[in-house]
This record gives sequence, structure tokens and C-alpha cells, in this order.
Amino acid sequence: MTLPSNGFASALKNKHHTGVTPVIPDIKCRSPKEGDLMKGRDPVEIARALATAGAPVISVVSEPDYFGGSPELLKKVVQATSRPVLRKDFIKTLSQLQETADLGAKAVLLIASLLKKEQLYSLVEAALQLDLEPLVEVHSADEMAAFKRLDLSIVGINNRNIVELETDDGSVSTTENLIRLVKPGIFVISESSIASPADVLRATASGAHAVLVGTAILQAENPVQMYLDLGGGSYNYDPS
Repeated sequence: MTLPSNGFASALKNKHHTGVTPVIPDIKCRSPKEGDLMKGRDPVEIARALATAGAPVISVVSEPDYFGGSPELLKKVVQATSRPVLRKDFIKTLSQLQETADLGAKAVLLIASLLKKEQLYSLVEAALQLDLEPLVEVHSADEMAAFKRLDLSIVGINNRNIVELETDDGSVSTTENLIRLVKPGIFVISESSIASPADVLRATASGAHAVLVGTAILQAENPVQMYLDLGGGSYNYDPS
């Protein structure tokens, strides 16, 4: 699969090649497990601050019912930052892919557990035709096997179960167990259940190239400083 040289995956790979683990901040307004994550703050301003602090890409959860997102939030984050943006939602249709492209996102999450195999293949192909980078997300060995026919260069391993709306007590052990099934050469993102620099180190020690973190960053008193701490930032961020 040939991906754009100035897109989501390339931004992550460029960061990784500097010797720094890319941390993908996940902008979501609410968590089914943790509740309100914004606490009156503006998610767009948080995304802008994280981009300014060096985030190579931004992830935005646009799902409204459980995570408090919206397509409008996605659009605003795209417009507010110069970073490639990943849309996270329960994407199942071609019209949702077209909407994602129209909103300006550069990548789209496709969740293997929510899609039949042929449906997943079709959506991956359609995303590429729209110049969207498909990030296929898996949580089990069976789901990993489902995309064997796909020529993927990037994959996400969700440490929690999205079918349970990520309310389970997942851990980085999911990445540790599944990453051995990933073909060499694929860029792996460890997602969810990452709350400390130690978790980041554990994920990368298992072979992950990047991590996606939402709740831990958004629950922090200073989200940008938490982002920097997770990525090994060596200076304090002063929002003033």
C-alpha cells in the first residue's frame, strides 16, 4: 500500500526516525469509563496547544453518543492545526469515508471487530481512493488474521475492547501478545491503557513504534506537559 509522503503515517515515521517515540494525542470529549474529559475546556484549543508542543499528528474522536464528539469538532481541529488528523469513529459506510475526506482528515480508523472481512477490505480500498490513510485497528489474534490479504503499512493494536466501549481493564499486555503476529515492516501503534512514561516504554519495548493516548493526557491538570512527559519531553511547557 502506497501512502502519501506528507500524510499521517509519514509524519509518525519521521518522528520515530529521530529516535523519539511518537505520541498521538487523542482528542475526545467524553469517555464511557471516565466520564467528562473536557471539564469545561475547549477541545480545539487543547488540540492546538498539543500541535504547538510538537505532536506530529492529532487524533479526533467524532463519535457523538458515547464519546461526545462530532464531525464539526473534527473539522475545527483540522482547521486549527497544521497536523495530519486521524478520524476515530465507528466507520462502516462509504458515505462516512467521503464525509471524512470532505472534513479534511488525512486518515481514518477502521475497526476490525466491527466489520466483516470483505467489508473491511472494501473500506480500505475506498479510503485509499479518497486519499485517506486507513488505520486498521485490532484487539485479538482472530482480527489480526482478518487482514492478512491487505497490504497494510500501518496498524493499530487497541489494548482495550472497543466492543465494550473500552470500559474493560485493558493493558499494554495486549500489544505485547499481538505484536508478534504482525508482519515485519508494518508500523505499529499501541492504543489505549497508556497512562505513564513506563507504559510507553513497555509498549515500545514490545516492538510498537508509536502510542495513542487520550484519557491520560486529557485528565492531566496540564495536558501539554503530560504529553511531553509521555514522549520524553525534556522541558516544561508554559502556556502563558
